Amino acid sequence: MAESNEVLRLPAEQMYAHEIEALISAETERIPTGWKMSPRSVLTYITGGKVKGVEITPKYIGNKRLVEIAISTLITDRALLLIGEPGTAKSWLSEHLTAAIHGDSTKVVQGTAGTTEEQIRYSWNYAMLLANGPSKEALVKSPIFRAMELGGIARFEEISRCASEVQDALISILSEKRISIPELGFELPAAKGFSIIATANTRDRGVNDMSSALKRRFNIIVLPTPGDINTEIEIVRKRVKELAVNLDLQASLPSEDAIEKVVTIFRELRNGMTLDSKEKIKPPSGVISTAEAISLLANSMALAASFGAGKITNEDIAAGLQGAVVKDEEKDKLVWKEYIDNVLKKRGSEWRDLYNACKEMNV
Repeated sequence: MAESNEVLRLPAEQMYAHEIEALISAETERIPTGWKMSPRSVLTYITGGKVKGVEITPKYIGNKRLVEIAISTLITDRALLLIGEPGTAKSWLSEHLTAAIHGDSTKVVQGTAGTTEEQIRYSWNYAMLLANGPSKEALVKSPIFRAMELGGIARFEEISRCASEVQDALISILSEKRISIPELGFELPAAKGFSIIATANTRDRGVNDMSSALKRRFNIIVLPTPGDINTEIEIVRKRVKELAVNLDLQASLPSEDAIEKVVTIFRELRNGMTLDSKEKIKPPSGVISTAEAISLLANSMALAASFGAGKITNEDIAAGLQGAVVKDEEKDKLVWKEYIDNVLKKRGSEWRDLYNACKEMNV
């Protein structure tokens, strides 16, 4: 097995193991069946705080009440559905809730057009099935099956990308809290603590809309985009710093000025309006999310470390902006050019170098 420092990305429960251990050791409140810590401790893990001298870093920066509702939902017998625009930390929050509550965030079903009902319920090891017939040993358990068996939480990412018949396979599981295996004459009841956290992208509503019957089985929470620029800057700053450590990026962290400029550009393109609301802007075809801003700055660090002097330049940022904004060559290149000429060009001397770098990239 690879050492933790050789792994590209550790699951949340390993990455923040010292924080989870500190919260568990300091626990004084009632812990629900199947949970590792109390709801209040889960909230501290997600939103940040301090326990016995250990700093608990905030994992989600946003509306605290939404986090409280999410945690409270998972105490009941209802599943949780997190909905939002791309980049609103749905998967991030799902992973950290599962890590804190159950200590294992790796029971994941990734929803795609090719996801099958077997991936939600169970399948078979066909070599063993042909050799010996149906048996418990030949059974291949899905992440949801294993979560039911252990009283844990399974994560279902991008549920609306799955075909409707696959989504409907969840209805009986969420209603009856059982999985029937007729080949073995066996029915698995869910152990206490079992739940599902699903995520859905508001941009994908037209892919495979969830039925009202399935929606009724979930408590739905809509995660908003960051409400103000300062919140978004804080999210970007924190995540870029974490990525720089995890990926061992050998470059200086982006300056506050660089982060503010990137976030400003993203917010204006996303909202179709300059921050001062004085000028309308054509939005690009792609998603200009907070996650994209984080990725852009991390990539700028990689550029600076690999081909520069280890410090992010305006040219590094301009290259990232070009790639983030221009997803559709025909439409987005024109949108980006208009933004450069009509917005960036008119800004003061502090923006001049970035404007020149972006202008040069977009010729």
